Amino acid sequence: MNKLFLKFAMLPAPFWRSLGADTDQLSAILDMRLMIDNRRPIGFGRRQTQKKEIKHGTITSTILFTFMGAFYSLPLFVVPDRVISLALYFTIIFLMLTLSLITDFSNALFDNKDKYTLFPRPIDDRTLVLAKLLHIFIYLMRMVIPTSFAAWCLLTYQDGWTSTLVFPIAITLLTFMSLFVVNGVYLIILKLTTAERFKDIISYFQVIASVVFFAIVYLRPRNINIDVNALDPARYRWVQFVPSYWLASFWKWLGHPTLLGGGVVTTLCGLLVPVFCIVALVRWLAPEFTRKIAGIDGAEVSMPITARGKKAKQNRLYLKLATLFNRSDAAKAGFMLAWLQTSRSRTFRMRVYPSMAFIPIYFIYLLTQNGSSIAEAFSALHGSRKYLLLLYMSSYVLINGLSYMLMSDQYKAAWVFYSSPVDPPGKVMIGAFKALCVKLFLPFFIAITIFILYIWGISVVPDILLAMINVLVLAICMARISMRQLPFSSMEHMKQSGGRVVRSLLTMLIPGVLGFAHYLSMEIWWLKLTLAFLSVALLWFIWESYATTTWANVRKEEM
Repeated sequence: MNKLFLKFAMLPAPFWRSLGADTDQLSAILDMRLMIDNRRPIGFGRRQTQKKEIKHGTITSTILFTFMGAFYSLPLFVVPDRVISLALYFTIIFLMLTLSLITDFSNALFDNKDKYTLFPRPIDDRTLVLAKLLHIFIYLMRMVIPTSFAAWCLLTYQDGWTSTLVFPIAITLLTFMSLFVVNGVYLIILKLTTAERFKDIISYFQVIASVVFFAIVYLRPRNINIDVNALDPARYRWVQFVPSYWLASFWKWLGHPTLLGGGVVTTLCGLLVPVFCIVALVRWLAPEFTRKIAGIDGAEVSMPITARGKKAKQNRLYLKLATLFNRSDAAKAGFMLAWLQTSRSRTFRMRVYPSMAFIPIYFIYLLTQNGSSIAEAFSALHGSRKYLLLLYMSSYVLINGLSYMLMSDQYKAAWVFYSSPVDPPGKVMIGAFKALCVKLFLPFFIAITIFILYIWGISVVPDILLAMINVLVLAICMARISMRQLPFSSMEHMKQSGGRVVRSLLTMLIPGVLGFAHYLSMEIWWLKLTLAFLSVALLWFIWESYATTTWANVRKEEM
């Protein structure tokens, strides 16, 4: 398959040569990279250190992308105007490609290992950048081909062989345009900021993108009812300036009239703009882009003395909090380690911070399941007890943060725990747990509390306090049963044993039991008080058990 993609990428070899690239070197670099990928399959978000090979990963991803493509093809079913429906479809695919480039392919795009292997060779910048772009283009096509398969079959069935030939050309041009947009935006950001700051910007964008996707899935309009015949072409002339409409205008020449017009100009834009994007990217942007990539690892963040002083004062906060919430030195060390590492680890931020936005989005989704609008659902909140649902849903933030606090790409650095005279290691673990509660859970819970007090008033304060205790009971119980490991000491995606999975599933019953008991005690004050005492006692008992975790417990959990 890779050989086929390589031949496809090298078909316009005269065009690559006209851009200043050495086609022999280009073909050799692409062949080498695809060969390495075969020996060490790329799996974005999956550790490559796994010894067990995933045999059917490509087939699984292909099936997944095919089903996704069938969903993306919805405009082709509901919009009778062929050009407008294809413009909507190409817009969806363009957004999907662009976000995939930013979220999944950023590491591949900015892989600067080339500066150790290829930069010392007599290879010019244009060849290097074009090889990188074509390499990513091949992986994009592996995603685009199954994603667009449903639309391709539908167009072939409805329009015949003409759409069969034109559709792959339009998809290929769309892919090149998405490559240009992402690279252009990256270069602009690199011009305005430092290389280290650039990494933070990309990670923040990835967090925002995941939240937006989650919101689109759960808060999307329930019904898609587009009356194309009622469209006023005069109000939508701006659509002719959208790149996806340029590609859709190809179908006007295949006998599909459209209400929004378009003709020779839009068709030429659809053909020439992607070509211009490739030329501009390789001929003019390539040298500077390569220099920026070369310096991205070695970029040292220089900070003025005054800025360093302000930063040092801000960093003293975690030192004060570590002393305030911990007695032993081991617990203080675990607190400070977790506090600093959760700030520095981009992987942790990308996986945990979005969960804070998932909770309110999913809460709104549940409120509107009866068919009411968001405004109607919020107006009816005051007379309900749905604040309990929101309070107990906040446990997801703490549990998600706790699970990812155990994992790290640099898990081998955990040797320092075993070389230190710390006994028991539970002191370090309980310190890290406190840091996660203070830094991550407490601010989120306070924000939820402010919202609840605004809607339901001060009378629900006892329920808020009881729910907070129960959430802590749930989190410490899960940590005690299935997460007795040192912070940032585990390899990602470790194989879960059957007993551990069963323990985790049984632990998930705890929030339901606690929430149901809390709900039953709503109108009986003495029952609520009794439940509060029992929850505090259970919290203290499990807390002490977790804090006294021994090295034998840690090794057993690792095994």
